[in-house]
Amino acid sequence: MTVSNTPLNNVTAHKQYSEMADMPSAGNAKVADGYPTRLAQAPKSLTQPRRDGVVKGRQLPGPLTQAQLDEFERNGYLFIPNLISGEELESLCQEMNELMSNDAYRDQDFSVTEPQSHEIRSLFAVHKLSERLGALATDERLAGAARQIIGDDPYVHQSRINYKPGFAGKGFNWHSDFETWHAEDGMPNMHAVSASLILTDNHEFNGPLMLIPGSHMEFVPCLGETPEDNHKSSLKAQEIGVPSPEALTHLVGKYGIDAPKGKAGGLLLFDCNTLHASNANLSPDPRSNVFFVFNRPDNRCVEPFAAPKQRPPFLAHGPDERWNPGA
Repeated sequence: MTVSNTPLNNVTAHKQYSEMADMPSAGNAKVADGYPTRLAQAPKSLTQPRRDGVVKGRQLPGPLTQAQLDEFERNGYLFIPNLISGEELESLCQEMNELMSNDAYRDQDFSVTEPQSHEIRSLFAVHKLSERLGALATDERLAGAARQIIGDDPYVHQSRINYKPGFAGKGFNWHSDFETWHAEDGMPNMHAVSASLILTDNHEFNGPLMLIPGSHMEFVPCLGETPEDNHKSSLKAQEIGVPSPEALTHLVGKYGIDAPKGKAGGLLLFDCNTLHASNANLSPDPRSNVFFVFNRPDNRCVEPFAAPKQRPPFLAHGPDERWNPGA
């Protein structure tokens, strides 16, 4: 099987705005901050209720069933095992290995190395670096699922390959991606979804992604001013934009922790506000995935809500982004 490359504009999607919070922003005009964060002092409440709907395109075409959409709405994530297999999976794994071993990418700003080594840990903008991964970003099995969740044909806000080598792969602190994208990229509302295609087996010993199911319904304001060029350190070890121990204790006590595991070829979809983290990989087995963030066009980024300036284009693409790695 080959990766299908069905252009999203082959389907005319009808936006579904079920509540006032889902109304689109007016271009790049000043947008009210519905999710204040990076605060100077602790807020009165550990969390604030989500203002935006979760599943906004139930009637739009796509691969997900209503039961799957219900599960996503309830938990803030959905794991689909065995989405790809055989030659298609082998081809994607080979593409990943070639990209991650490309010495020309090792010292570029769009690659991140392990804190204690020079091995590439994450490679960004992979849908721009690879035709094969660019095709995967428009595949209906991923982009079509995103359409059903966010309520419109999506664009890629961010893409990357994550690689956690055996014995040496570091963990990552609990965080909400939306908190970072809102604070540092200027994403106004929670109309984005992440699609993580696992390219190696994920088991309990090689640092699988952990999620707090239900946490997508509560936004956690974080403390601390965003430093200039925070991404240069946060991509290796996030310290700003991390929920407090009190907030995490509250949410884990309320919702628990899940860690979806499975064979290579599974797809994990999770809401932009679902809290997640990962432990270090203490096994000999590497863990890797290719990751796409799908955003709604009317939710494109504006000025950052809590940072001196927007992060570089390789971290936050726009719907009309023309960034290329050689520029």
